[in-house]
Amino acid sequence: MDPIRARNSNGKIAGQRLPAKCRLQHASEFRGVFGLRQSVADPLLVLYVRPNQLAYSRLGLSVSRKVGNAVVRNRWKRLVREAFRRHRHQLPAGLDLVVLPRQGVEPNNQAVVASLLDLAHRGAQRLRRRGQR
Repeated sequence: MDPIRARNSNGKIAGQRLPAKCRLQHASEFRGVFGLRQSVADPLLVLYVRPNQLAYSRLGLSVSRKVGNAVVRNRWKRLVREAFRRHRHQLPAGLDLVVLPRQGVEPNNQAVVASLLDLAHRGAQRLRRRGQR
């Protein structure tokens, strides 16, 4: 059996999930990122960044009801998580990232990937300039 297609005990394809260690899960973690007040933005996303002293970056999502109904909000979350999961090796390591989609914009996979990568690198540069990384 091909190891890429091997399934784990839950029936999911092994090695394809976003590990829990790569997600911000507690309100205190989100408060820490928002408290630093270090953000970068483009027409699609707003990204808050904070160094995390780990060898990998972590993702948090904050999708307001202003973005749309539950279907739209869940689509945003799926697209951002997928972009982070597939491209996390291209993201700067050691950052906590909180992503906020902008309202009135239609989500698109390629645009979300490009925006996330660009904003993460810009956020890392901004932290370096401030001497926080």
